[in-house]
Order: sequence, then structure tokens, then C-alpha cells
Amino acid sequence: MRYIAHRGNTIGKFESWENEPTYIDKAINEGFDVEVDVWFLHMEKHGGMLFLGHDEPLYGVNLEWFSDRIDHLWVHCKNIDAINYFRECQHKFNYFWHQNDDITLTSNGDIWAYPGKQPIKNSIAVMPELNDDDVSSCSGICSDYIRRYKVRNNIAE
Repeated sequence: MRYIAHRGNTIGKFESWENEPTYIDKAINEGFDVEVDVWFLHMEKHGGMLFLGHDEPLYGVNLEWFSDRIDHLWVHCKNIDAINYFRECQHKFNYFWHQNDDITLTSNGDIWAYPGKQPIKNSIAVMPELNDDDVSSCSGICSDYIRRYKVRNNIAE
């Protein structure tokens, strides 16, 4: 089972910290994967820059930042330029785009399922607590409360 901290959240929704690089590192250091919201913006002097942030680009990061965390990041591209950037990148990042789709496939072939669409075998259940989704056949969970799922599943095993 993959345990994915939604925007770095592990014990609840903390909007002021979401997608902040040190917050993401904290979740990774605690043993979680992290879903991050990523923008790519064309910059006149720099060619282009990557930013983290949900509703807008807030935190500038570079490709090395992503590369150092490649095994733990689920990259939610927030604009078309971000999709194009990661698609053309030499590294094999796990990235995707979605809005209100029932499901989307990540670049690694994972099924990323919108809240309320479970059960889907071997999918990633996103925010299953919103609809009390059945996650018994999922291969991963993405939640603001991911620590609860990990603790609950470790006790059950």
C-alpha cells in the first residue's frame, strides 16, 4: 500500500503549509509519498521555472529538487506547460493532470481515482474519507489524514 500525503498534509488540512518544500520534506522523512501541485511558467530571463502551489504558483523549485525526491513524489500538473515539461524531461517522474475526471492515469500507469469513485482495484484512492470510500482493493491512498490510514492498516496487518 502506498501512503500519499496530499500536498504534504499528514494529520489534517493545513492550507498555509500545503506544497511548501520543507513541509513536503517533513512528510517524506516520516515515510510518506507526497502529491504536489506543480506549475511551469515561462520566464523571460530564465526560460522557465517550476513552482509548487495549489491555486497559484507560490514556491520556486528546480529540477534537482524534484530529482532528489523522485521516488516519493506524485506530480499533479496544474497547467499544460507543466505537463509538457515533465513529458519532455529526461527523468521518469510520476506525473498527471486531472480536474473533475472520475479517474486519470499517471505517467507510471497508476489509476488516480477521484473521491467517491471507489472501489477500483489497484487504484489510488484520493481523499477516501470524504465519501467513506472502500479502499480494500486499492494499491494506495492519498489523503490529508494519511497518518490515520497508515496506522490503521499497520495495526490490522
